[in-house]
Order: sequence, then C-alpha cells, then structure tokens
Amino acid sequence: MPQLTALLSVSDKTGIVEFARALHALGVRLVSTGGTAALLAEAGLPAAEVAALTGFPEMLDGRVKTLHPAVHGGLLARRDLPAHGAALAAHGIGTIDLLVVNLYPFEATVARPGCTLADAIENIDIGGPAMVRSGAKNWQGVAVLTDPAQYAGVLAELQQHGQVGEATRFALAVAAFDRISNYDAAISDYLSSLRPDGTRAEYPGQSNGRFVKLQDLRYGENPHQSAAFYRDLHPAPGSLVSARQLQGKELSYNNLADADAAWECVKCFEQPACVIVKHANPCGVAVGATLVEAYAKAWATDPTSAFGGIVAFNRPLDEATARRIGEHKQFVEVLIAPAFDDAALALLAPKANLRLLQIALDGVQREGTPWQRGRNAHDVKRVGSGLLIQSADHHVLARDRLRVVTRRAPTDAQLDDLMFAWTVAQYVKSNAIVFCGGGATLGIGAGQMSRIDSARIASIKARNAGLTLTGSAVASDAFFPFRDGLDVVVDEGAACVIQPGGSVRDDEVIAAADERGIAMVFTGVRHFRH
Repeated sequence: MPQLTALLSVSDKTGIVEFARALHALGVRLVSTGGTAALLAEAGLPAAEVAALTGFPEMLDGRVKTLHPAVHGGLLARRDLPAHGAALAAHGIGTIDLLVVNLYPFEATVARPGCTLADAIENIDIGGPAMVRSGAKNWQGVAVLTDPAQYAGVLAELQQHGQVGEATRFALAVAAFDRISNYDAAISDYLSSLRPDGTRAEYPGQSNGRFVKLQDLRYGENPHQSAAFYRDLHPAPGSLVSARQLQGKELSYNNLADADAAWECVKCFEQPACVIVKHANPCGVAVGATLVEAYAKAWATDPTSAFGGIVAFNRPLDEATARRIGEHKQFVEVLIAPAFDDAALALLAPKANLRLLQIALDGVQREGTPWQRGRNAHDVKRVGSGLLIQSADHHVLARDRLRVVTRRAPTDAQLDDLMFAWTVAQYVKSNAIVFCGGGATLGIGAGQMSRIDSARIASIKARNAGLTLTGSAVASDAFFPFRDGLDVVVDEGAACVIQPGGSVRDDEVIAAADERGIAMVFTGVRHFRH
C-alpha cells in the first residue's frame, strides 16, 4: 500500500501532538503549517512545512499558505480517474489522504466582550474552510477531520485496517460540511448584526438557524404529520435537550412540547415545587416544604386534567413522592426531575411505559444571561414563509416593583400568593386567569378568546376539584378591559388580584375593586402567551 500523507493545520491543538505521533508510528507522512508545524517539531516529529509542497512561502502574516494547487490538487484529485492521476504527475503533486483542520476561533472571538470588527475579521478563516471543502467533496479519497473528538476513531481504523473505511470517510465529510455551514452562519449572523456605530443589533440582517438532530419522532402532533427533535448547536445547561431518559417508551412530539412547558415553569421556583402540564398548559402547580407536599397540592388542583399529563419536579424525586404518585393510580405520561433516587426508581420500574426524564441542573445560574439561566434567548414562531423572532419572556417580577392601586393593601401572606400566581400565569396560554392560595393553584382558566370566560372556567375547575376559592389570590396575564372579569373572580371568592394594568378603563376596574373591598396590585408587565 502506498504511503499515506496527512496535512495537519489546527487552531485548537487539543490532542494533535498525540494524534500526529500515532500517525507517524504508522508510517504516515506528516505535512503541517505555521503554529501546528512548530508544535510538532518541538515534539520531535518530522512534519514537513506546507511550503515544501507548494514551493511558495507563507505570506501576508499567514493569510496565504495553503491556497495553492499543490494543496487543493492533492485534495481534489479523484483516485479513480487516470486523467487526474496524470495531471498530478505532470505537475509533481502528491495526493493528500488525511486532512486534519479546525478553524480560527471566530465564534469564541465575537462572543468576547469588547470584540472589535478588526478582531472578528482577523478570525475569519479562509484557507481552512477551503481545504475542508476540497477534502470533504472528495471524501471517497480523503478523510477530513475537523474535531479532536474524531481522532481516536480514525486512528483505530488505521491501526486495524491500514486505511479509513468508506462509511467513516463519508460521515467525516458530512461533519465537515456541517462545521463549515455553522462557521459561515456565525460569520453571517455577526456581520449582518453590526450597526454603523459598531454596536450589534439583537436581530441580525439574516437569521441562520443552527440545530443538530437528536432523533426522528414517530409522528408530529397528529399521526399524519412527520416530526423530528433538534437541539441548539450550543444548548443551555439544564434545558430539555440535555434530558436523559431513564425508562419508558419513546417520547412523542406532544410529550416533548408538554415536557418543555412543565420543566420551564418548575425551574422558576426556589422552594420544592411540582408542575403538572396537559396540552401545554399547567393544570396544577404548587410549592411545599417537601416534594411530596408540593405534588399533592398540585395534583389536587385538577385531578381530571392531570390524567395523562406531564409531571415535573425541581428536586430529586424521592421514594415518598414516587409512592404518592402511585397511590393516585392515574395515568402519567412523563415524570421529570433533576435526579431520581434508587428507591423511587424501584417503585416506578413496573410502569414500563412511564417515561422518566432526568435533567441535571448543574451549571444553571439564578442570574446572568438567559443561556446561563438555562433558558432560550429567543422564541421563534413559524408563519407563512417566514419567522417571528422575539426575545423570550424571562421577566422576573420584583416584589418592590408592585404598585398597590386600591385602598386596601394586600397582606404579606397575600403578597406571597400573588407573586406565586403571577409566576404561574406567565406559563399559561392567554387569556390566562389563575386562582391560587397557600402556595398552590386552585383553578386555572387558559387559552380563551375572552378573559371573562377564562375566569369562569378557572372557577369551574376549582369547584370540580372540590376546592374553595374564598380568600384566594388571582393573577391575570393581561389587564382587565372591563370590570366584569374582576367581578367574576371576586364573586367566586378572590380577596386580592394581580394584573398588569394599562387599560383605558383602569380607573373603572380600580373603583370596582374598592367597591368590592379587595386588594389589587399592578405589575406594569403583561405575559401574553399565544
């Protein structure tokens, strides 16, 4: 077998010396560039400078070194075409069989505070992507490695078979084109977001989505729809895509959508909390001194809707809570928690179809960027031939930002319930009305065209569950446009209300609250969720 040639030119030098040493031990000829060549020479490895191939020195501070026919001819020549072989021979060009390249750190550069346009431009790689594209196009003759994580697998094939197999070369080529696509998208996102004054717009001139498929799904929302599950290229810690399924059958499209709604809501609470979701809406939310208490209170909100729901916890699931779930003897689709103790897993194991999702909260922060807090920075909605993109609704209401607008002020206990109700309302589809008391939901009205209908549905839910609304706190995700909605919740027993305010009829609604003798506070922020 003819001697193989490897060209190594890497920005991230993780593992490159060890990989090059192993290639050399297998008789592979090493060619390298710039800093990589210096590193290999320092390690005592006989790597030829790329200038020895091209007969032309590096120039323009390294901007031009591999953009040469001796490099791209060696990468692009098809081994199965005699005319290509003859052309290489006529010009004294040898083939390149392994290409090891990773690119200038453009993404890391532009992520740094204070990055200038000049910094960004200098970190746009030209020769690297060109070589990667050439080698990946000719994957039948060239193995292209663009990530240190690929070194071990390729080396194992070389050691065992003396060559890199066809399936591996194709997989490497796909990964290479994916990397180039992501790299180019990052450049486009950055450059098209720049304003004339050098600052960056939140929304670039071109939006380049970058997602990696995790799995195909059996179907979408309905059996006649196809679906797949993708993750962000760089997912936030503690997000749904980081989940590890411990047991149960395959997750469906609806399972995943509802699981995300439950998980995003339960992460909001610092006390032990439970959120139960059905059809993307919370049907029971509660906090408690223990997880089992939180679960019992959440389940009591609406046991009927909880059937076939998604249940999420913000603490490791323990035996007592697992036992209580079993005692209800109602169908649960998915259980989500940061961890499951062994006793809980043993109790749940006989439920073979019950899906258990473990989502570690390691690395999630209470403050910082949305990504650091385990949240999406933006929400996206597909419309006809377009996208609506907005910053995600991560507003956290500070208690001292509340404005008491009625003669009666809420008590400290009522303020606790109002803040809890407001947090839940943020995750309920609009129009949303949420009755709460004692750190638990009592009735939830969601997704109605009329706010007054949401209020009526919430009270019906409470009655059906045998819960009293006397003395309850109510949250409305947007203002009451008329006093009728307020009258409905007060008629049902509400003693205090939290709402954004901002209606032209605020004075009328405030007067109605004073007339009914309740406390009402304005947030100045609404939480529409369509």
